[in-house]
Amino acid sequence: MSAYAELEAKAREITRLQEIQAITGWDEACMMPPGGGPSRSYALATLSGVIHERESDPEIGELLNKARSDGAPLDAWQSANLISIEKAFVEATAVPTDLVRAKRLATLQCEQAWRQARAENDWPGILPLLTEVVNLARQEADALADAMSLARYDALLETYEPDLRCADIEPIFEDLKSFLPELLDRVLAHQQAPLILEGPFPIESQRRLCEEMMRVLGFDFDRGRFDVSHHPFCGGVPDDTRITTRYVETSFLESLMAICHETGHALYQQGLPVDWREQPVGAALGAAIHESQSLLMELQVCRSREFIEFIARKIRAQFGHGEADAAWSSDNVYRHVTRVECGLIRVDADEVTYPLHVILRFEMERELLDGSLKVADLPQAWNTAMQSYLGLSTEGDDANGCMQDVHWYAGLFGYFPTYTLGALAAAQWSATAKKANPEIVPAISRGDLQPLLGWLRNHVHSQGRRINMQPLLEEVTGSQLDVNFFKRHLQARYLS
Repeated sequence: MSAYAELEAKAREITRLQEIQAITGWDEACMMPPGGGPSRSYALATLSGVIHERESDPEIGELLNKARSDGAPLDAWQSANLISIEKAFVEATAVPTDLVRAKRLATLQCEQAWRQARAENDWPGILPLLTEVVNLARQEADALADAMSLARYDALLETYEPDLRCADIEPIFEDLKSFLPELLDRVLAHQQAPLILEGPFPIESQRRLCEEMMRVLGFDFDRGRFDVSHHPFCGGVPDDTRITTRYVETSFLESLMAICHETGHALYQQGLPVDWREQPVGAALGAAIHESQSLLMELQVCRSREFIEFIARKIRAQFGHGEADAAWSSDNVYRHVTRVECGLIRVDADEVTYPLHVILRFEMERELLDGSLKVADLPQAWNTAMQSYLGLSTEGDDANGCMQDVHWYAGLFGYFPTYTLGALAAAQWSATAKKANPEIVPAISRGDLQPLLGWLRNHVHSQGRRINMQPLLEEVTGSQLDVNFFKRHLQARYLS
């Protein structure tokens, strides 16, 4: 057996262990009874350690050297796979197994406590646990930074989106910080207030509507399912994809748009290259590309006028309203899903203000990691930043302030900027696809997503980790990430 074939065998074993980890993690978030938290935390921490030991096995390093030197011919996908295996090995060997286990245990305990603490607006109760998570995240970032000769935050970015650096993000975010406030003022003056959609909206009716939406978008229920969680997410594996939403009876749009978003993630996951399913090169490219697929479905498709014309009929049918009721017309539903207003909650934010929520978090988590912002001072810093960016106060309301997102409590530092980078890429994919196939927009108005999905399958989903984000964007769209696609999209949707 060649050195490369041996590497594939080791990678296959690691992938299968990661699949167990993914499904067990989904169960922890969706199905596990509260009392199971402590034992599950230790079990998952142990599993993380086992996977890490496999990933950092010194024999992988020896095999990588042999594969590089033995001259055995590799095709383009095998060569890309070798790069992915080596990247995972470098990252794994940089971080001690004990730190991997400690971080996994701390983040699980913190996330489980966060679920109750947020509901009770209990910042003091969660503070010690989050402090430990931040401390461990700093240790991990330092270990990765030393191994990859990167700055601390750049090292974490590398684990989410290969080759992404703060130097790439900062000019884009500065551009948006300059562009969005003026646009926001114009949009607020231009838009028409929607008529109220009267509830309540029974959860079972919402569930049926969400499932119907998933089928329309192309979700494969033979290889996936959806459930309820505290925070909507997409998890599982390509052949067993799990997505979630959350419901409130006073509104159905939050759960519906969350499902549109998470189904976009799921479609990407289910469309990854089948022939490379058990190898690193067959995995999702990175967080920004993953977010570009979810945001393409949510923002470019499901909030478009064409799609709302189609889905409004199904919404009326589900909640028992007739077309003659002006509040339930497609025009009014469209005004709701494109309503722009400054709000506290990121996941409920419109696409004009959403980047400001992300920029706030990007700037704050960098300060948390470099120590210039103490964890204990996070609520006040959040309140100050929220007032600066969106003119809103979170004083005394930490549940809707620094406790609203699960990411930091789950140890996900470096992820937030990928949301807005994903939105930019989504606009770029969408414009390119529509230009390449003029039938995409008419098909969307009929609820037919196959022309668009086929384009995405061919140009994005099936590419796995063959090349990184910027080269892939350039190969498919003709340019690297370009903020102007996003700007033109916002102006066309909200000012025309």
